[in-house]
Amino acid sequence: MNKTILISASLLGVTGIILGAFAAHGLKQLISIESVQTFETGVRYQMYHALFLLFVGSTSYVSNKSKKAIYYFTVIGWLFFSGSIYGLATNLLTNFDFKTIAFITPIGGLFLIISWILLFVNFVKKQ
Repeated sequence: MNKTILISASLLGVTGIILGAFAAHGLKQLISIESVQTFETGVRYQMYHALFLLFVGSTSYVSNKSKKAIYYFTVIGWLFFSGSIYGLATNLLTNFDFKTIAFITPIGGLFLIISWILLFVNFVKKQ
């Protein structure tokens, strides 16, 4: 599980950097400043959780059972939260109306919060 978590964290990190550069250099001519800022919020949270997963995958302070749950909540949370933000920010550039699935953004945020709570509970339970 550690290897999966660390590989996922690395992929989130590298794609976060690529998407951040794309927002800074490619999107500014295509969408409003507010939409670029929204997109960058998705990038910021993606990077936070890439670092979070790097920690989770490399520490021995978290049980394997907790690591698995934290991993799934984080990845699904990132996909729903950052993914929907990317879609909403670039909505005018696509044929799909991402506003129809905007309700998944707070669900993704909730999953990210749950992953942090699971980490906290794991630490509290640690002997």
